[in-house]
Amino acid sequence: MIPIIINSPEPMYKVRLASLRDDTTGTLKNLQASGMLHVEPSKELSEGEQGALRLRREQTSQALSRIQDILSGLQGERTVLVPEDTPQISIEEMASRIGALHDHYLRLSRSHTQVQDRIANLQALVRYLGPLTSEVDLSFEDLRYDGEYLFTRVLVFSIEAHRHFLEKAGQGLLESVSAQTDGEAVTLIIARTDHKKIIKKLALDLGAMELRLPEENLTLAAFLREHRSLQDQLEAEAGKIEELLSAATEDHLQEIVAFREVLTEHNERLLVLEGLSFLHYATVIEGWVPLARSQELKASLERSQEYHFLEMLEPKETEQPPTELRNPAMIKPFQVIVNLFSIPKYGDWDPTPVVAYFFAFFFGLMLNDAVYALGLLLVTRYFLDRLVDDPASPNVRLFRNVLYIGGTVGLLFGLLSGTYLGDFLNRYFEIDLESLSAVTWVQKQLSDPITFIVIALMIGIIHVNAAHILSLIRGVRQRNTGLILSKIGLFITEVFGIPYLFWALLNIPLLPLDASIYAVFVYPLAIGLVLIVISAFMQMGYLGALFWIFDLTGILGDIMSYSRLAGVGLATYYLASSFNLLADWFSSILAGIIPGIAGFIVAFIVGTTLLIVLHTFNMLLSSLAAFIHSLRLCFVEFLMKFYEGGGREYAPFQVRQHKKVVVGTRS
Repeated sequence: MIPIIINSPEPMYKVRLASLRDDTTGTLKNLQASGMLHVEPSKELSEGEQGALRLRREQTSQALSRIQDILSGLQGERTVLVPEDTPQISIEEMASRIGALHDHYLRLSRSHTQVQDRIANLQALVRYLGPLTSEVDLSFEDLRYDGEYLFTRVLVFSIEAHRHFLEKAGQGLLESVSAQTDGEAVTLIIARTDHKKIIKKLALDLGAMELRLPEENLTLAAFLREHRSLQDQLEAEAGKIEELLSAATEDHLQEIVAFREVLTEHNERLLVLEGLSFLHYATVIEGWVPLARSQELKASLERSQEYHFLEMLEPKETEQPPTELRNPAMIKPFQVIVNLFSIPKYGDWDPTPVVAYFFAFFFGLMLNDAVYALGLLLVTRYFLDRLVDDPASPNVRLFRNVLYIGGTVGLLFGLLSGTYLGDFLNRYFEIDLESLSAVTWVQKQLSDPITFIVIALMIGIIHVNAAHILSLIRGVRQRNTGLILSKIGLFITEVFGIPYLFWALLNIPLLPLDASIYAVFVYPLAIGLVLIVISAFMQMGYLGALFWIFDLTGILGDIMSYSRLAGVGLATYYLASSFNLLADWFSSILAGIIPGIAGFIVAFIVGTTLLIVLHTFNMLLSSLAAFIHSLRLCFVEFLMKFYEGGGREYAPFQVRQHKKVVVGTRS
């Protein structure tokens, strides 16, 4: 297949590396430093070694989890420089120091939670006891009294549950005093002690909540007078604990970050060690390396001091190596789009090139505004990194370039069609849109809704049939007769059926042919339908008698789906034009209401503010819509017809060094 349309993943070599057991750690460090080997797990570790490794890895994972707990207590986001020199202490000592810091952090965190619970309970008491104070003014001791003959409680019911409670409590309930607040009934009950279990069970069944009253022996009125000072004391206590929590993290932040980097690297080595196959005196490591880097890996290992045996083999047919995609720099960013669907299997097709062309074209056609496209490029350049957790990750870099390319295509379409914030220049400066367009024909086609829809459907015919052609090629490669017949029948039906139906049903001659020739089209159309029915039986058995019809209706629905190109493109333009009209309307009203130069200034400020806010909203909305609908067209209408996916991503074992890291959470 031509690489500029369909590519193939990087060829792989299977690597088997044997080294002395004593050199295992050094060998792993060399492999991690080279960053080329995709390590595969092995099931031949002894049970004792597996247990020891598992214990060490659990210790490391627990330390990393504790670090994450500590860092979660940071107030706000900050950048911490990672020390170039790793701490010269053992992993066990690191885990021990992290454990001590974590214990201190947990104690403070628990204290803070307890204080917050007391504040919440205090606020609940004020909310419920306030209305009850107008009915009674007893002490807390009287409100939770437990005597030999009587007991008291303060319960909170829903209004309906309160009514049922009074009806069903019976003789056990001697007295009740109630007050209502926000649709709930706060009730003081006085009941016989020998009916306590029955009364409590009835209240519980009705969903009642028993108030937790303070231990202080205050009256309700005194409590409501003093609760503010008590709440202030608790909030001050919570503030002090928060300061201690922040200080506990801030004072050791540099050390914690350094420990995290070392422990992460060590944890990755332990994960690989768990998958190794240990012999009595040697360690065997297996994995995959791209063919293009195989000699580089070999040279890297030969420079090391450890004794080893290296073997490189081509993969067997029964093996499934990981997939490393290889695409030109301009196409490579769109690998992230294909991976969202599914990564290709090793040796299978990589549709990144053809997806790149169509995705960028669809995105630019739907955005189709020079100013919005330029705004998207600026947002991508200066704001995207603030919206992701790891701006330096490969996938984020690829996604950023996808937006750059899509925005550039949108800018090109905007220049060709002369579209700048909808009809902004025409409305405010009376500049004719045709004079702004680089190509007048493009402006005319994209500004007329019917023409734009027709163009979108023509694009759909090309895109959908390209997918069916690729599916036919795949069927030939796989010698799938049913698939081959289905696609041939579909193409015959399209070529002859569409002109025939327009001529026979609508009396519209799509081709400049004589009527007698159109009448002959019915025969190849029938042949195409027969092939589709036969292929349906071959692929689905008796169900083919029902499902063959979906091959025909499906292609019609797929092509009609491309009308979204015109819908989103026109919506972007008309919404922008509506915002221009709205801002102009507000400015005119304000200029008429406020006389003189003051009216002009106010109208200008309000109009400009509205234009900026509304067009920024439309830019973001249009960019999101263009991205989502481009994904939909590439996934549903295109890839699903010929692409299988289901591969494993090539993930080399390597050291991930960071110059700086961002910790904490965004406020």
